[in-house]
Amino acid sequence: MFHKEGHKIIIITLVIVVGCFLLVDSFIDVTWIRTIVMIVLLAFLILILQFFRNPKRNTNLNDNQVISPVDGKVVVIEEVFEKEYFNEKRLQVSVFMSPLNVHVTRYPIGGNVVFSKYHPGKYLVAWHPKASEENERTTVVVENETYGKVLHRQIAGALAKRIVNYAKVEDKAIQGGESGFIKFGSRVDLFLPLDTKIKVVLNQKVKGGESIIAEN
Repeated sequence: MFHKEGHKIIIITLVIVVGCFLLVDSFIDVTWIRTIVMIVLLAFLILILQFFRNPKRNTNLNDNQVISPVDGKVVVIEEVFEKEYFNEKRLQVSVFMSPLNVHVTRYPIGGNVVFSKYHPGKYLVAWHPKASEENERTTVVVENETYGKVLHRQIAGALAKRIVNYAKVEDKAIQGGESGFIKFGSRVDLFLPLDTKIKVVLNQKVKGGESIIAEN
């Protein structure tokens, strides 16, 4: 199953690859060169297909828990001052996504969307310290009565040239439901209450919609 954000790119890529296959078969007579070129073209198509895959996730709905919004690796767990929305100290947990990860962004908690904003910006590598403040990004805050407010921020990386954000203020967020999509390598930051119990460690691999990041 492929994500709707990839349908156009997949079709274009498929047409290009098929066209290149025909050209290669017609104009390259050396067998080993033709084989290598075809393998490279096929690998490129497979890479695009796997990038836009959208596997079904089984989310156990729990208002006491924060789940990972994306697939990837935990690269930051630290106390920071969040100045866009909270203007106070929060626990930041960041998940880095490589181009090989599923790039669907999911709501970490269920509740009401109380803030959603897009910021144009740079395309620094996603792990750069200033990426969360200077790169293209979107900020979404969801609130429920049990956990309170959780902010998740999609951040474009050096390869990510488009962030898609579905969250709108007053939307009803369903934990594990789709809140957006980031095209190619990037990262997502979570900002949580200081007294939250973090359930992951640095460099741990997590799965969007399923892995528990924190609980109260």
